[in-house]
Amino acid sequence: MRAQDTGSRAKRSRSWFRGEAGIGWMMTVVIMGLAFGLRIVGLGQPHEFSFDETYYAKDAWALWHNGYASNWCTSSGTACPKDAIKDAHLAAGEIADANTLILHGIAPCRLIVYVSDKDGSADANNHCHPVTPGHPDPEMAVHPEVGKWIIALGEARFGMNPFGWRIGSVLVGTLMIGVFIRFVRRLTRSNLLAGFAGLLLTFDGLQLVLSRLALLDIFVAFFTLLAVHLLVKDRDWLRERLPTRPRRTGWRSVRQMLWRPWLAASGVAWGLGLGSKWDVAYPMVGFGLLFLAWGAGARRRNRIRRPFARTLLADGLPGALVLLPLAAIVYVASWSGWLAHHSAYEQSAMSHSQYTSWSGSGKCDGQSWIDNSPKPDAHWPTVGSGGTLKHETGIAALWQPFESLWAYHHDVYVFHTKFLQCTTHPYASQPEGWPLLNRPVGISAENDIKPGATSNPAQNSSTQTCTAPAGSTCLRQVLALGTPVLWWGCALGALCAIGLWAGARDWRAGIVVVGAGTTWVPWFLYADRTIFSYYAISMLPFTILGVVLCLGRLLSGSPNRRTGAAILGGTFLVLVILNFAWFWPIWTDGLLTRISPVTAGNFWGNWLSRMWFLKWI
Repeated sequence: MRAQDTGSRAKRSRSWFRGEAGIGWMMTVVIMGLAFGLRIVGLGQPHEFSFDETYYAKDAWALWHNGYASNWCTSSGTACPKDAIKDAHLAAGEIADANTLILHGIAPCRLIVYVSDKDGSADANNHCHPVTPGHPDPEMAVHPEVGKWIIALGEARFGMNPFGWRIGSVLVGTLMIGVFIRFVRRLTRSNLLAGFAGLLLTFDGLQLVLSRLALLDIFVAFFTLLAVHLLVKDRDWLRERLPTRPRRTGWRSVRQMLWRPWLAASGVAWGLGLGSKWDVAYPMVGFGLLFLAWGAGARRRNRIRRPFARTLLADGLPGALVLLPLAAIVYVASWSGWLAHHSAYEQSAMSHSQYTSWSGSGKCDGQSWIDNSPKPDAHWPTVGSGGTLKHETGIAALWQPFESLWAYHHDVYVFHTKFLQCTTHPYASQPEGWPLLNRPVGISAENDIKPGATSNPAQNSSTQTCTAPAGSTCLRQVLALGTPVLWWGCALGALCAIGLWAGARDWRAGIVVVGAGTTWVPWFLYADRTIFSYYAISMLPFTILGVVLCLGRLLSGSPNRRTGAAILGGTFLVLVILNFAWFWPIWTDGLLTRISPVTAGNFWGNWLSRMWFLKWI
């Protein structure tokens, strides 16, 4: 009877676990559905290229159709075809550039600048098929291609319009929330805390805005989080397989740990992150060191002799031979279109640009960078003197595209680290204030909407009319601002996590410290150039995790302490949701009156009532 009772209890335990797991997955799906609904509503508004969408949406289209980023016609450079301008039926005052014509339904292929293979002349392509042999004029894209390929998938399915170039961000932003829920579920073994974390991220305004724009930062945040999640799965995988009798197994346990499937998957995610933006390199290095610390700690706990030496072999070797090569392969593969068309870049002025000729020192003159002693004859190693192409044969011909790509990377690095030092921007900010939302970024704005009037139909199709009193106006805005209550609470959560890691030796708090630190602190190195607060989106999941771990610590105490913790957590979540609802109009291009709340008598529909600080305007 006793054996039967034990078996029955084990069976019930397994059934309960499956039930808990099922509830966890259902909760994940429900919260992801909620997040998706919030992010897709009104996705096509504003009907414009908002902020840096003017680069990434068009780069994505060119990648999909041409294989590489290409130049477009403008009103000040290569003029757009007259027939295309005529077909667009532009209103008086509208600028005849590629952005305007695309929004008026002109086929993008008519607006790409082509370079003639015969005489090198450049002209916009009026008929989508060049009359004379030529190739699209390559553009210097200053960020890698993965995020733009994701944007391109949406454009290929839904067309070259705001919905098409934003839907990829919606899907990735929603997936980010799902991955975060599973990540917290793995760390805490609690559906309650995982759901709490998922809802906090769902109701963040910055994550909402970036999930509704064709910018690259939501992809950076997603792939960083995914890579860390897979590293934690590898940590669990390792601990399940460490020998319990190390003296009998010797170094055989090292050989058994060399193939690590979750580590390999993490390498792919890191490669995709680097293929979105280079700043993923910082958390990759930080978590690489934490990964080694996890392995050494697990072996020391199991009383395995020489834990650090075994960690360097059993963990460091797979990292060096599996994770890093896979990340590198994925990253280089993301440039496959560039590599296939390397000759277009070698023939262009980019192979001997101001970045190629950089001497190593210079100074700012206004917003321009002045090189102290530029090298006028500098060019890529794949290009001969006078800009003539080198036509390599054999193995050298196979290596040539990669040599050109390396030279291109050098030029992009010079652009980011030197030539941006002189630039200014009204929404630029210093990183020390990012966790407290010191300077949000204005993504889009439509000002001076008269009382009784609707929005400009070219920007917003809403028929809602302005209710401002006479003498005032309304406006629409999209502001890249996090939910204030959430971000300020997360700042406290990050400080709490530092205490948990240093005082309670909670390894999970180390993820908060390393994750938030490596996605935030490196930006201080670039504080003298134009940088924006929305870059901090990558640190948000880790600071939310800090809040969750601290709340979980409180919930594990006495009954009175658990009750207080539950009230505290529930109150915080409700305040975040209410705060989210309050700021919803300035995240989704809502129509608001401009004048002060007291004068207007309409507190809810007023813009100034949401501008809590002067720096938010």
